Amino acid sequence: MLYRRLGKSGLQVSALSFGSWVTFGDQIGNSVAEACMQKAYDAGINFFDNAESYAGGRSEEVMGSILDKFAWPRDTFVLSSKVFWGGDKPNQEGLSRKHVVEACHAALRRLRVDYLDLYFCHRPDPNTPIEETVRAMDTLVQQGKILYWGTSEWSAAEIMEAYSIARERHLTPPTMEQPQYNMLKRHKVEEEFKRLYETIGLGTTVWSPLASGILTGKYNESIPEGSRLSMPAYDFIKRRFERMREHGVIEVLDTLKSIAHKLGIEVPQLAIAWCLKNENVSTVILGASRLDQLDENLKALDVLESLDEEIMGEIDIALSRFVELND
Repeated sequence: MLYRRLGKSGLQVSALSFGSWVTFGDQIGNSVAEACMQKAYDAGINFFDNAESYAGGRSEEVMGSILDKFAWPRDTFVLSSKVFWGGDKPNQEGLSRKHVVEACHAALRRLRVDYLDLYFCHRPDPNTPIEETVRAMDTLVQQGKILYWGTSEWSAAEIMEAYSIARERHLTPPTMEQPQYNMLKRHKVEEEFKRLYETIGLGTTVWSPLASGILTGKYNESIPEGSRLSMPAYDFIKRRFERMREHGVIEVLDTLKSIAHKLGIEVPQLAIAWCLKNENVSTVILGASRLDQLDENLKALDVLESLDEEIMGEIDIALSRFVELND
């Protein structure tokens, strides 16, 4: 396993990490979740990602029970949660001080830990002043309930505003952002955040390296039963894929498949390794619904050295034929 610093912080995170979105408490059983957690940990993964909204909190409960059973030393893993969607009643959603603090306490109970290493604002909240959220996060840091805080799917301007407020008021600034990043979704990580890497040392914990499975090619002909795109809760991803088809994504996937096979690998390994080639990516979050799927994705580390300038050039040419969708 490779380890990278989380931005300019001193925290070391595994280049590949493991997340529970869609799977834990929803798509897979607890025994599979347990096996995947153990496989990931044994492979050297030290960062496990979660959120209050995943399966309505059940994802954190499943992960918490696994952590409790395995009893890994707390200094051998990094654990996260995210705050925004906690329910449908007033003050159960958003980034108010009340919800940020109460959601943190709830996550600690579900995950069965004394503190969170990373705590993310899952989306920007137009109804709460950014200063209020920054102060709430600083309070949690001072209380020892979180060690680092950051954002997810915020704009560069919003992140910079939060950082500037924190610096001006001697509060704890955000350390990391969790954006979607893959071969079909590049602009934010590669262009919009470019200045933030240089000026504030932003770390990134990128999600969906396989574009919700689209890059695997398994949806090219039909939607397999039991797959993510077959689940009603994720119909928005299915609709997005249908739009991608109209923009020529199938032809791009065919070209990527040819490049991968030339290297003796499959597209998922190519896609994950491609994300890791970006030096501004601190860690790539993997998801898996099967143990063999996780095994295959972990092999992306073996591919890194094969992605030389020539191969990366071929990939760029292939991807230039696809126009990134802005949702």
